[in-house]
Amino acid sequence: MSGRKKKRLAADDYLNVVRPLAAELIEYLTGSEEYEIGCETARGCGFRDATILFVNSAGKKYGISKAGTSISDDRLCGSRGFVIRVYDGELSAEYSGCELEKSIFPDIAGALLRILSEAKRRAGKRILPERILEAEEQPETEYFTEYEIHPEELGDAAIVSQLDKIRNKALACDERVTDCSVSCAYRRHAELFLRGSGGKITIQKQQNILWMTSAMTVLAAKGEELKDYYRGYSNLGGAEVFDRMESDVAALVGGAVALLDSEPIAPGEYECICAPDVTGMIAHEAFGHGVEMDMFVKKRALAEQYIGKSVASPLVTMHDGASAAQQTASFLFDDEGTAAHDTVIIEKGILKRGISDVRSAARLGTEPTGNGRRESYRRKAYTRMTNTFFEPGTDRLEDMIASVSYGFLLENARSGMEDPKNWGIQCMVNVAREIRNGALTGKIFSPIVLTGYVPTLLKSISMISDRAELSGSGYCGKGYKEWVKVSDGGPYIKARIRLG
Repeated sequence: MSGRKKKRLAADDYLNVVRPLAAELIEYLTGSEEYEIGCETARGCGFRDATILFVNSAGKKYGISKAGTSISDDRLCGSRGFVIRVYDGELSAEYSGCELEKSIFPDIAGALLRILSEAKRRAGKRILPERILEAEEQPETEYFTEYEIHPEELGDAAIVSQLDKIRNKALACDERVTDCSVSCAYRRHAELFLRGSGGKITIQKQQNILWMTSAMTVLAAKGEELKDYYRGYSNLGGAEVFDRMESDVAALVGGAVALLDSEPIAPGEYECICAPDVTGMIAHEAFGHGVEMDMFVKKRALAEQYIGKSVASPLVTMHDGASAAQQTASFLFDDEGTAAHDTVIIEKGILKRGISDVRSAARLGTEPTGNGRRESYRRKAYTRMTNTFFEPGTDRLEDMIASVSYGFLLENARSGMEDPKNWGIQCMVNVAREIRNGALTGKIFSPIVLTGYVPTLLKSISMISDRAELSGSGYCGKGYKEWVKVSDGGPYIKARIRLG
């Protein structure tokens, strides 16, 4: 415990200013009465349903390495604008912009009508009617992150000083350390969501979220050999994220130095224990992307055929949801206004359901799960993961290691790729620690490629530790674009895995 007092983010001034105008626009788009717009009057548009999402966000990123110090605004984290979605009983259309003024209400309505008309013309008789789902009861209408140290109050100079202190501590630990790269980033993100029909506002809610991440990479050299060890940190909060980072310096230096004596692994299938970061990568790649239900609509995911069937060991339960954990992908409502969920994807080995946005849920006849997310207000909402993880079990890590006759403890996850259509998985792991006769030998193998068929890997899980960890230091793309913040993790798991 830090002993610091937690504070609550304040309401966003910009959203408070635009709220009345946003409400007027919803009333105009869904009403049928005449409205005064400037010196003229205009009749309401009569759309069956309309929503508006206002976004005001800002973020910065910092980095220090041998190459120098960098401070910059984070392109992915900074934006201010709005997106409107209307529904006419058959189809929906969207319009986004930077600034909203009452004088452009008719222009917005005209643009939306043209989009709908063109969509219907192209579809002809093949229109697939959309279904706008009634919003569920959500008792909370406001959400504000709690934090200990706000990075904007701390300031650039203090943040750089903290990073520099951590870096210098690592450089002083061992003469074989050639560099230590340290970085951090934060995002302050406020959203206002309104929905209406019949000329009246039916839903109003807002959220103001702060997250911060940091990372450290230690490089060590011996002759021509160069190795690195990385660790990321994240929280739903502020610069208190530095606390863990500073306390881990010696461990990261030790990890990088130990890798200097690592060897290539002999390809084969082994008994493996995966650390939480590797478990999280498997969860994200294996059954995260594979159950994004917009891929069900496009028939690009094998998981659709396995709902209700066994896909993992009975020990395995897997979740995704913004309300399932407190991490960087937590929120009150998604970018379509759907309440945050805790979706149980796999329950005791059985694939129960996928995750969805509003449109994919409507096409599939299911309920949306609060996974409709946008890179920014300018971009389309897709089905995206949030906090994705395996539930902890009942085993102790020491008992798991003791149960292995010959195998490896896998840690320091690097990257992964999945194939939702064929359920293949390939992950890069930096460290495999040898286990022989139930004990770690001290021998290390690196780098490691983890491959396999997802159900085979998950069905081989035989032990799960009693504690789970999540990390939200990275982003996830839809293919090569549409980046959103996610977290993943879980407990230590024991499984049979093909390594190379």
